Amino acid sequence: MKKQASFLGLLMVMAMPTAEAVNREIRALFQPDPSQPNKNVFINKTANSGYCANYPGECAENTMFSIQLPVRFDSSRAIVPGEGIPLKVPANWRQLTVTNAQTQETETVEVRITGIGSNFTLSDTAANLVGVSDIREGHQKLWTSSSWVYAPAPCQYSGVGAYSPASYRFFWKAPVEASCVKVAAYSIPSMYFNTLDFAYELRTPNPLGMSSGLYTGSMAYTLGPGADFDLGPLMQPDDGNLTLDFVLDVQHTLKVEIPPGGNRVILEPQGGWQRWLEQGRKPVRLHRDQLFNISASSRFAMKLDCEVDLETGCGIRDRESGYGGMVNVSVSLPHGLTDSSGQPVRRMPLSRSVTPAFQPGIYVDRKPGTLHFEMGERETSWLINNSKNRPYKGNITVIWDSEV
Repeated sequence: MKKQASFLGLLMVMAMPTAEAVNREIRALFQPDPSQPNKNVFINKTANSGYCANYPGECAENTMFSIQLPVRFDSSRAIVPGEGIPLKVPANWRQLTVTNAQTQETETVEVRITGIGSNFTLSDTAANLVGVSDIREGHQKLWTSSSWVYAPAPCQYSGVGAYSPASYRFFWKAPVEASCVKVAAYSIPSMYFNTLDFAYELRTPNPLGMSSGLYTGSMAYTLGPGADFDLGPLMQPDDGNLTLDFVLDVQHTLKVEIPPGGNRVILEPQGGWQRWLEQGRKPVRLHRDQLFNISASSRFAMKLDCEVDLETGCGIRDRESGYGGMVNVSVSLPHGLTDSSGQPVRRMPLSRSVTPAFQPGIYVDRKPGTLHFEMGERETSWLINNSKNRPYKGNITVIWDSEV
């Protein structure tokens, strides 16, 4: 995507197809924020379902996101007193590769599962299974360590639980990859977990080093006894596989604004032509600095396009005689933009060849840069001696190119 002067290009993003079965899409977006130029992070755009959708206050306080899957776990036989139901999730960080389909660039994303929950249903009311009349007391006594709102170590309490006579909705935080076991105090003929809720956390790459576009990749998990999501040997899932499809949407800004009249550059001596006209002192160089404002959140390069091509660079010429001279063009960029070696950009020469990419360290929003146009002493002297009172002209196009 090439930029000339103040042209602004916008990347249009196609919607991804809807996920099916136990495939779930996790989407994160980067758009530069002028009000927070130092905040160069992806924002999670995946809609909450399950626990965080029902209890948004609990999740917002803990910056937690949850997904609910239509996976059911049924007990394969009766659960006897002293027998446990262990819950374990893949809480360690795992890596996957995401790829930009257009550029084939790849980046690494890390993901871990940080919580698990569901709503289980018993074959009878908890009170009947325990032999009491109170619903709450039944749920508390059915297990050796109180009700399911209280997570056994190493899992942690999440804040909210809800129950009916024969069911209990719960959610536990999972800080480490280890089983959290609830032990039955009474016999339970059968039970099932009607969904699988889980919370997750992402580590995403620095978007300022990525090209615009969609980066996609997948992470596969297994469900069932001994699998990634494990509810113990007694609980059998109706689907043994889960795939998370990750989409990182990078929407960069590259905008250059030239002030009105800035596209007309007149080369003059330092202080103007007055010294020559009044004192006969010939100028030693001709120059002009042209300011521009730039907004950039991605790497870009610059190059020139010359109407008067002098092989070594762009020039201006007398249209009648064809005589001309070369104009040196360089650029200075604002703080926050560096060259390929990480150094500030001060009067870097531009040519018809693409420069090495300039790289933002932060989102630069409408900061001033300068284009420097200059003719050296030899070129200046030759043009003045041969001008014959005719102007020297030439179009020099400066291109900002984000496709690097």
